[in-house]
Amino acid sequence: MRSLGTRRVAQAAGAATVAMMALVGCSAGQVAETALLDAPISGLSTQSPDGRVLIRNLQVLYNGPEGYPANGDAPLEVSLFNQTTEPVTVLISSKPLQNEVEGVVSAQRIGLTGGAPAASPSANPEPSGSRPAASIPPGDVTQASSIPDPSVQPSLPSAPASAPAAEALQPARITIPALSSTSFLPDDTSKLFAAGLSDELKPGNSLSLIFEISGYSQPLEVNAPFAIPLSPASRGPVEAEPEEHE
Repeated sequence: MRSLGTRRVAQAAGAATVAMMALVGCSAGQVAETALLDAPISGLSTQSPDGRVLIRNLQVLYNGPEGYPANGDAPLEVSLFNQTTEPVTVLISSKPLQNEVEGVVSAQRIGLTGGAPAASPSANPEPSGSRPAASIPPGDVTQASSIPDPSVQPSLPSAPASAPAAEALQPARITIPALSSTSFLPDDTSKLFAAGLSDELKPGNSLSLIFEISGYSQPLEVNAPFAIPLSPASRGPVEAEPEEHE
């Protein structure tokens, strides 16, 4: 016959087993909240002060941890959305910074190659149910991760295209038809380049750009961030240090 103490221990163990089974049953079929989160996009999203042109996923394409050298060229990625019923022309440029800012680089020229980009008859870069573009206060600058754009996918960390000679670049003057959008993506024929960088442009730095929009006298000055790779850089083999013998 079991003692009273032994029976109490057995009853406590049984109760703990039942409680654990209940917890497992309650959690079955549930999905962790973190599994529903979208992957972040490193590009910058903003708009013209009057809200006529939306700028989405603006960034310098990732080429590796070493980045781009001073006086070199760097390809850019961006999507532009014309929210009006009239064609809009956007001129993209850069200029030397009046006050040096650590980590911010300028370029001698912003240019195009590969001809004019194709326009898409879509002027709504945001999915249904998300915050409409009109609700963004004028001059507001937000990260693209807070305004998802299904029509613009994040660039892969592949080697960007090489820039052509500076004289082959056309001025970055882009005309967007009414209620349409234009994009410069890594795999597109049309490329957007920053030529003649004022300093090294590497991860953690940004590129100073100016957007001049037809019909609006005030230029929009923004800093295009360096893209974040989708996977970490590979690590080289670790060399073992020689052991010291006494």
